[in-house]
Amino acid sequence: MSKTHYKRLMNPDYIGAYSLNEGEDLTVVIAHVAREVITGTGGKKEECTVAHLKGHKPMILNSTNQKSIAKLYGPYIEDWAGKPITLFASTTKLAGDTVECLRIRPTVAKRTLPKITDERLKAAVDKIKAGEYTAEKVRGNFTLTQEQDEWLTQELQVAAAGVPEDAPA
Repeated sequence: MSKTHYKRLMNPDYIGAYSLNEGEDLTVVIAHVAREVITGTGGKKEECTVAHLKGHKPMILNSTNQKSIAKLYGPYIEDWAGKPITLFASTTKLAGDTVECLRIRPTVAKRTLPKITDERLKAAVDKIKAGEYTAEKVRGNFTLTQEQDEWLTQELQVAAAGVPEDAPA
């Protein structure tokens, strides 16, 4: 059973280490990065670099995290838009205390492709035969079982040969 970090209940405006479950990595995509004035605890206003993340709260980028992204994608923040980063919770020293922080992995976790149902695969094959989709897109977007891959190959060979589907074998 996962536990709820007390900071999650405070509904902050930015993603933090408390946003991740213990031991969890989170791969996100950067929408854009900009300098912004943020309001910190106690109402203190400060200009910070902020990464806006697709589907998630924005992340304030400290110097360490900016360098991590620069190592992945180069020094220009405009080049970071649309790029994935993998976040993990860590700790650091701050004013003599050990505090939680978000860090960025030096490599991006490879996206695991979802499995495709037989029904969806059949619909995809129908779209391939109609010229609306490709086998490469199916294989690039889904994990196919060996049986599904063999069936897909067979269906496309039959279609390429021009044999009607209901012809006797």
